[in-house]
Amino acid sequence: MARLRAALTYAWAGIAHTWQHQPNFRVECVIGGLAVALAIWLETGLVAVLVMSALVLSLELVNSAIEAVVDLASPEAHPLAKVAKDAAAGATLLAAIVSVAVGLLAMGPALVMKLRALWSILTSV
Repeated sequence: MARLRAALTYAWAGIAHTWQHQPNFRVECVIGGLAVALAIWLETGLVAVLVMSALVLSLELVNSAIEAVVDLASPEAHPLAKVAKDAAAGATLLAAIVSVAVGLLAMGPALVMKLRALWSILTSV
């Protein structure tokens, strides 16, 4: 039990550090929260949104870890350090792009229907 508690404490410390020092992580958390709220409002796509949000946030945490290790191992600029950092950032970007596509597929039809209904109400007045 003590090992589990220590592991959870270390994991939470990593998340907290990333929250404090990585603006992109905070932005991604807000966007993920908004996507979850939208899925709840639309009553559709919640599982897909949760999975994709978790993927993006997890990759941002991994990206932050890779950046820290690269900075420690290679304080001076080095082409391979750039490759490592760029590839990690690219993984996060790719997940973010795919998550938008998944969100559109999962929630798009319901969103269009809600917007049409709202438009009908607004234009009938």
